[in-house]
Amino acid sequence: MARYKTWQLGCCLCIGLLGAILSICLCIAFDVFIHRGCSEDTFKKAAVSADSQLCSEIGRDILLQGGSAVDGAIAALLCTSLVNPQSMGLGGGSIFTVRDTFGESVLYCSFSRETVPQLFKADLLKGCPTSVTFITGSQWIGVPGELRGYEVVHRQYGKLPWAKLFEPTIRLAREGFPLPPYLGRLLNFPIIENLVKATSLCEVFCHKNKTVLGMGDILKFPKLAETMETIAEQGADAFYTGQIGLDLIQDVKAAGGTLTMEDLKSFQVRVEDAWTVPLGDYQMHIPPPPAGGAMLAFILNIIKGFHFTPRSMEGDQKVLTYHYYIEAAKFAKGQRRRVRDPVFNPKKDASYMKDSDFADQIRVLISNNRTYNNSYYNITPSPDRFGTTHVSVLAEDGSAVSVTSTINQIFGAAIYSPRTGIILNNELADFCFRAESVSAGEQPPSSMAPAILSSSSGKNTLVIGGSGGSMITTAMALSIMNHLWLGMSLKEAIAAPVVFVDGNNNVNFEPAFDKSVIEALKVIGHRVTDYPYFFNVVNAVAKEDRCITAVSDGRKQGKAAGY
Repeated sequence: MARYKTWQLGCCLCIGLLGAILSICLCIAFDVFIHRGCSEDTFKKAAVSADSQLCSEIGRDILLQGGSAVDGAIAALLCTSLVNPQSMGLGGGSIFTVRDTFGESVLYCSFSRETVPQLFKADLLKGCPTSVTFITGSQWIGVPGELRGYEVVHRQYGKLPWAKLFEPTIRLAREGFPLPPYLGRLLNFPIIENLVKATSLCEVFCHKNKTVLGMGDILKFPKLAETMETIAEQGADAFYTGQIGLDLIQDVKAAGGTLTMEDLKSFQVRVEDAWTVPLGDYQMHIPPPPAGGAMLAFILNIIKGFHFTPRSMEGDQKVLTYHYYIEAAKFAKGQRRRVRDPVFNPKKDASYMKDSDFADQIRVLISNNRTYNNSYYNITPSPDRFGTTHVSVLAEDGSAVSVTSTINQIFGAAIYSPRTGIILNNELADFCFRAESVSAGEQPPSSMAPAILSSSSGKNTLVIGGSGGSMITTAMALSIMNHLWLGMSLKEAIAAPVVFVDGNNNVNFEPAFDKSVIEALKVIGHRVTDYPYFFNVVNAVAKEDRCITAVSDGRKQGKAAGY
């Protein structure tokens, strides 16, 4: 009897073992089946696209530790504040577009964009420069909202502890890392080198002999490491109501600024539903004003009506395709003064810009063989600006984050706070040539348009956003157009040379743009100029047919990461 029971137990164990092996084989086979056809450079479960490989990998590692899409985005942004400190940081603000689970039709937008302080120069806008230049100085500093923004989205969607998101960046800031190639390239520009040397930025980006850091040098942020460590332990209140805020205000006042502790204490994040715009098989979800989603929607709604296909890039059709796009971009420039903070400008309702009916009315004004002067498009000439960063995240559970963050122009106000290690924004410069007046508490108009696109089937997702100041709209619109309608892969769509309509209605082409198309567009009448600054960058993650593609724009030497 004992021998029989032993034999019976052995059989049960063997059957159980065979069952386990079969289950494992079936799981592997199923995984291979659902991911068949995915190329080697795609991911199966999740991905992060930031401005640098280092920050993309930090965001990915947070996802691997069980973090949400919001957790990954915050960790990647904190890293970017070190790797591309000229673009964003704790002294700036951001806009999040968040989808908490796969297939949700209603999305959430969090605005932690900087606001006008209670005390500001009455004649501030009289100091707006009329040419492309740095707008520096303490009078342009807006109330930083970055950390409050992180706090709000993390409280609602975060899975990992707040402090965990800061750990990789604190370590980098304290131990240092090789000067990033893109930052090194920027510091080699004489105009940027001179800016750094002439301001408090030199404390971080210069050697002791006041020469600017170069390739091979180690970049450290020791004071910022201390600040982040305190914020990690105590939360955002350490910045908005605590000693860090007091120290920051003291440094701003020493630089002649008017920012007060009351400004920090009273800052509030705005939470709103995303606008939804139908784009063929996709629904695009974008932040409402004062973000730039309205202008992006306006351009794409016009283009949608031309019914572009991959054949639109063949022969003479290619010239006509770009002509139609340029005309749409010109009409968008004519509408941008309508994009204002709706809380302070209720009469400047820009919601019509996302309506297909309005796009239809504008489309009939576009001729196929000529262009027009500024007044036809209602364009008010103005200089263009550059800056900002973007992070796109798609997590394993289908949650997604598209977030654009900024201190506005390159190095913001060019004011470094030695007590906190924070670089201050120059966000109030965004009112220049887009407003006649400003109000305390108002958010400046923006080109930032972090977007999430979902297919009608609910199976495909595109998480996308851009940086580059005034070039954000054209960089995003062209990338989306290239990918959705012109048949380009996501990588091709983002890498394709852009055409940019500047604030003076001039048409500018990236150096690699098709020269024959440029010449043909000149014949139509487009005023083409040589533009020296192409800072357009798009970072995106797409899930299509169960394969995840992530692209960080090569223009900023970025690289995505995933698993």
